[in-house]
Amino acid sequence: MPNPTPEEIRDFVIAGHGDFDKVKTMLAAQPELLNLAYPWSETDSETAIQAASHVGNVALAEFLLAQGAPLAIYTAAMLGRRDDVTRLLAANPELAKVRGAHDIPLLPHAAMCGDVALVSALHAAGATDGASSALIFAVARRHADLAAWLLANAAPDLAWKNFQGKTALDIARDREFGEIEALLVRQV
Repeated sequence: MPNPTPEEIRDFVIAGHGDFDKVKTMLAAQPELLNLAYPWSETDSETAIQAASHVGNVALAEFLLAQGAPLAIYTAAMLGRRDDVTRLLAANPELAKVRGAHDIPLLPHAAMCGDVALVSALHAAGATDGASSALIFAVARRHADLAAWLLANAAPDLAWKNFQGKTALDIARDREFGEIEALLVRQV
């Protein structure tokens, strides 16, 4: 079978954000797609597992790992795999500063799992970039304890907006997360 075309790689990476069936179908037909990155620009490329990781798609990330995709620290953090994160940091403490696809820092990836202890340990290890994005992810996933921890320890910018132009407070209000909304209102 010929090598995947750039269009096929692009389609696979896009599917990696959330189209589980398409990922399975494409990977069955072309297993070599697994670890191929699509270059969005000269400085930004992305694999399917990176896509699943930065949107918090646990099922797709686990599937891609089971197929042989490499476990990066940001994927381990998003999945809440404390032991893997600890092992990776022990081998290379500089990984606390690593960024995933689209230059997304480690802290927002970790916030998706909602594990306060994991986020706290990563923050202490130097994963301090991306606190505002981490807060947005914590709020969107209704991780009230993590949102409180981030507000108390990571100094997120409450005016920061996500790609949809929404602040953490906007998201809490839109989704009627009263407890988190009250927490954020006290900070404003």
